[in-house]
Amino acid sequence: MKHLSKSWVFLKKYKLFGLALLSLIIGLVLYFSGEPKITKYLLSVIALVEVIPLVWSMFKDLRVGTYGIDVLAATAIVSSVLLNQYWAAIIIVIMLTGGEALEDYAERRAETELDALLSKAPQIAHILRAGKIIDVKASEVQIGNKIIIKPGELVPVDAIIIEGASSFDQSSLTGESVPISREIGDELLSGSVNIEGAITAKTIRPASDSQYEQIIKLVKSAKNSQTPFVRLADRYSVPFTILAFGIAIAAWIISKESIRFVEVLVVATPCPLILAAPIAVISGMSRAAKNGIIIKTGGALERLAEAKTIAFDKTGTLTTGIAAIKEIKTFGQYQKADILKFASSLEQNSNHILALAIVKEAKQEAIKIPKSSGLKDYSGTGLEAIVAGKSILAGNMTLMKNNNVEIPNSFDYKKNKDTVTYVAIDSVLSGMITFDDQIRIETKSTLDRLKKLGFKNMLLVSGDLEQKTKAVAKKLGIHEVKAEALPGDKIRAIEAITNRPVVFVGDGVNDAPVLTVADVGIALGAQGKTAASESADMVIMLDDFTKVATAREIAKNTFKIAQQSIVIGIAMSLVLMLVFSTGKFQPIYGAVLQELVDVFVIFNALRAHGTWKKTKLSKNSLGQLK
Repeated sequence: MKHLSKSWVFLKKYKLFGLALLSLIIGLVLYFSGEPKITKYLLSVIALVEVIPLVWSMFKDLRVGTYGIDVLAATAIVSSVLLNQYWAAIIIVIMLTGGEALEDYAERRAETELDALLSKAPQIAHILRAGKIIDVKASEVQIGNKIIIKPGELVPVDAIIIEGASSFDQSSLTGESVPISREIGDELLSGSVNIEGAITAKTIRPASDSQYEQIIKLVKSAKNSQTPFVRLADRYSVPFTILAFGIAIAAWIISKESIRFVEVLVVATPCPLILAAPIAVISGMSRAAKNGIIIKTGGALERLAEAKTIAFDKTGTLTTGIAAIKEIKTFGQYQKADILKFASSLEQNSNHILALAIVKEAKQEAIKIPKSSGLKDYSGTGLEAIVAGKSILAGNMTLMKNNNVEIPNSFDYKKNKDTVTYVAIDSVLSGMITFDDQIRIETKSTLDRLKKLGFKNMLLVSGDLEQKTKAVAKKLGIHEVKAEALPGDKIRAIEAITNRPVVFVGDGVNDAPVLTVADVGIALGAQGKTAASESADMVIMLDDFTKVATAREIAKNTFKIAQQSIVIGIAMSLVLMLVFSTGKFQPIYGAVLQELVDVFVIFNALRAHGTWKKTKLSKNSLGQLK
């Protein structure tokens, strides 16, 4: 039934093309059977009937103040019928309706990756309850459920592995074709495919908030959005129409033969203008999706291709967003290793980002982390415990003051501008650990690529301290900096930019407002970051900064091909107009040649779908998936 339904939609959509083609066949049979009059009336009537939807579409465009370039085609069809060139008229009709069929083919080919993504949505989950496996709908899975994922199955919802290990194919989510190894403690994204052994996992998000569902929502938005494809064609449509009518009228006046008017307009139909831009844009959007970049509108792709300025958030965008120890300072008798040992003993009980960095550093330094007792968690300020018979405090200065910690007279904590964890031993401040946010390995090379791709201005907009923001900007060669910026300050900074269009790249929830006001908002690494991804025009599903440059390359390539297709189509039509204005060729030959021009333009525009190879992910990016 589903197949029959699709077939009926197909037949209904192309009934005009089918009617015109059938009429041509019947007309040929009648003509060679000695019935030229019947042939004339049949083809003329069908041509005029089929021009009605075209005229009605033009009328609706004029009512809303837009100019439809279909006026050339409509004029050519009507003029051909009036001057008894009914063969040319029916071929033009076939050309226009057949062009729609080719465009539909192009769209369906270009949207293959998007449709594949939508069709592979997880449907069933195997929940483990009281030692039994129960199959339920993926939409019914709740946070905390234990699920079994067998080899070859989709991960139904976002989860963390609690038993087993396997490799997972995430290509439909991120564009990365290389399987990713996952083991106990690693997060699984819904929609990825389990390749090897069965694993047990604990769900961390309901199906409605899982990664795959977020991608599907974005893809549906991209498919359903009303994109201003015709804007590129608008730059050429008016002069092309004026030129075509000018040549046609001049040929008529000079020759005093009305047939010359039809002969010119037959080869001036505007299919290159109508088809080139949308096919190239849809192809470009599909190519981006294959690289893990969801582009919501064709307009956003066009603006990205033309943008002159690009602005970035710092933390989590240009940097990893993962804290790393910058320096360990000591006061008094203790060594750096002692400070790290005592701090890691407390922090191994915490999931805070700074705690994880301390424990990681201790393990890298091969320090044996001792056990602690009597742990107290002071929410928002730090931890307290007994380690090796000593009272240890690890946290911020508020914790130190609240516990009357003795601070050396020579130390002025107010001068410190870094993120810091203070460590007190037996009520005496004995050390401090400062942290830094590391610049991504791929950031500098990607910025260099973006400069080569035509971005004249680069701006760093961050809510972080001015000193730290400027230090990052200096390392990366960014000269314009706006630091200590709240979301409202970021918006004002973007609005103040005069060299537009402007692109903003961010990753966090606090970037959502500025992603909305930028001409093109790009959300980086949108795993679970719903606010940012919904506000952005483009969403890079993987936390890989190189994809920003890939998106720009695809955008520029797409519109280069679209523009090239339009210009070539117009040039070929212009040559044909001049040739047919001589009156040496019948209009029917022009109609056939124009059809060949349209086919060439369509398939040239399809090159936007397959020019770019998948960008390989850096090792750094692959590591961040874990």
